[in-house]
Amino acid sequence: MEAVAGVLVVLVFFALIAVGASVRILREYERGVIFRLGRLIAQKGPGLILLIPLVDRMVKIDLRTVTLNIPPQEVITRDNVPCRVNAVAYFRVVDSNRAVVDVENYLIATSQISQTALRSVLGKAELDQLLADRERLNEELQKIIDESTEPWGVKVTAVEIKDVEIPEQMQRAMARQAEAERERRAKIINSEGEFQAAQKLTDAADIISTNPASLQLRYLQTLLEIGSNQNTTVVFPLPMDVLEPFVGKGAAGRAAGSERPPRPPAPPEPAPVDEPDPDDLPPSRS
Repeated sequence: MEAVAGVLVVLVFFALIAVGASVRILREYERGVIFRLGRLIAQKGPGLILLIPLVDRMVKIDLRTVTLNIPPQEVITRDNVPCRVNAVAYFRVVDSNRAVVDVENYLIATSQISQTALRSVLGKAELDQLLADRERLNEELQKIIDESTEPWGVKVTAVEIKDVEIPEQMQRAMARQAEAERERRAKIINSEGEFQAAQKLTDAADIISTNPASLQLRYLQTLLEIGSNQNTTVVFPLPMDVLEPFVGKGAAGRAAGSERPPRPPAPPEPAPVDEPDPDDLPPSRS
């Protein structure tokens, strides 16, 4: 009896091992690719899965989106500028069977094709496009990588260029270019401001010239602004246009109050007397 009990214990132990080897539990985001004697038979999951011990083998695949960091790549742009560029790719498995059967390791394969596409696409772009037109380059990279990984059952959803490292000499040249551009804009804005100010002054001069009193009021306002300072002596020019009305009135008053008497006529000058010529006189008698 003891021998039979021992055999039963051994059988139960091996039965538990067999049950443990044949039962699998997959999460909601996992799928199991089942091989029976080396042949692909089905894709199962999620939940409880039963396998035949020593006959079935399961490969578990994660269906969640994978974040793949693309290592920095040495790239020479179209305008012969060397730079280091790294990026990040987002992809997920949409067909578990092909991800297991058609490629040895879809993670490594996607990483390698991403590096190759990154060097190829950025090598055709200029540095200005690489810095300013990243959205178009990201879309082009995503399209190329997705077309390459589609036979493996991998869907690339997005590719983003993270960082672009350029040589220090190129950075200094770009800084000088940006500084020159800023100076150009500042000069243009300054000249436009002076032009507008000159136009406004011309319009104001035209308005003031229509009425001389406006010029006098403006002059008096300027004197008031000068007098508000703490200066003890103020020297300012006095335009003749301001004094012309007063000078004209003063001259007219003096002319009306005191008129000078007319001068008496000058006496006539005596007529000149012709003296005889000595040659015409008769000879004297002695």
